[in-house]
Amino acid sequence: MKRFQIFLCSLILSFSLQGQESKESTKVDYIKSIQFLNQDIQQQFPIMKKQEVFTLVFDDLLAQDNDYYYKIRYFNKDWIESTLFKNDYLGGFDNQRIVDFQSSFGTLQRYNHYSLSLPNENTQFLISGNYMIDIFNQYDELMFSRKFLIYEDLAQVSLGVYPSQNVENIMRYQNIQFEITPIGFQIRNPNTDLSVLLLQNHQWNSAIFAPPPQYTSGNTYVYRYDEPTQFEGGNEYLYFDTKEIASSTPNISYVVKNELYQHYLYIDAPRTGLPYTFFPDINGNFFIETLQGTDPAIEADYSEIYFSLAKQYSLDNEAIYIYGNFNNYQLTEENKMIYNPSLELYEGILLLKQGFYNYKYVTKKNDNVLKNNLSDSHAMTENRYTILVYHRPIGQLYDALIGQGTTQSFSLRK
Repeated sequence: MKRFQIFLCSLILSFSLQGQESKESTKVDYIKSIQFLNQDIQQQFPIMKKQEVFTLVFDDLLAQDNDYYYKIRYFNKDWIESTLFKNDYLGGFDNQRIVDFQSSFGTLQRYNHYSLSLPNENTQFLISGNYMIDIFNQYDELMFSRKFLIYEDLAQVSLGVYPSQNVENIMRYQNIQFEITPIGFQIRNPNTDLSVLLLQNHQWNSAIFAPPPQYTSGNTYVYRYDEPTQFEGGNEYLYFDTKEIASSTPNISYVVKNELYQHYLYIDAPRTGLPYTFFPDINGNFFIETLQGTDPAIEADYSEIYFSLAKQYSLDNEAIYIYGNFNNYQLTEENKMIYNPSLELYEGILLLKQGFYNYKYVTKKNDNVLKNNLSDSHAMTENRYTILVYHRPIGQLYDALIGQGTTQSFSLRK
């Protein structure tokens, strides 16, 4: 009887986990600098055309020649795990050891740099859509998970960024309008077979599913919505540059060398209520680079970056985090800031590899993340927008990613 109860509980748990959205995660603090690299080195967003090769890289600060393995899962458009069998979406096998790794050279912080290229002779992708790669150690313990996308060129996407038509939002929001034209085939019922996802600066935590198309022009589906497809413009990201590890740069106050290098950034202040000022950024991204060697993958060193924000302490259950693609836009204890009452500053320390980094400060109140509470929001902010087009006709068991489009809001259209 007891065994049956255990089995029943396990069965109920397995069904309850199905239908839940799966999220990316990083389980250990010694895995750093996780990146997807593809042909568009400026983008670093893991979306690749079918059969196009891309590379996942990461560093292990334990530097003990650990063995790591990869497994791949397939997901529906809403990141709920698919019911497909693995051989429906993968050719060959996963759960393979990552054999390409190198030890750091000439750095104070020792690490091993791992590299995995996909597809490869062991693993191929059979269909387009949403994928997740899970990296495990030799004890089958999960190290981290990351989303990536495989798409096909079966739809042409054109899009533009417009000011909001709502007078209350016109100075703070950006509206995305777009058109989708299938190539070589017709979609029988776009209201049910077609799903369109909008991303701002490649961030899944603010993604928007667009309503069905407003109307059809020939074989083109037209989306001219306002509020359902608009985002807060936000503000340009702050930045720092550690490519020259022993020197200060415009945003680094001074550098100290102890067991590791320590970079102290100038004190930042909230930008709420300040007028918009344009300066180029890379929309929250980061790039690994060093001027001390020829191979940044193994010759770029790690340093401790000291952040400080001049803001009075809040008593309304507010937490402040350092936010950017360097930690996959996740809010963790590692990037949570601590208030220093003697200096009246919020402070944080992050161990980051040499390079160029974008970051901002965000607040979390009662489980609500306020991205622009400290940086303000402006309609003129330069952002990168991505549109993902999914297609699932009647009888198909998965959401094929048939097209994608990108644009940047250098200037609003009228």
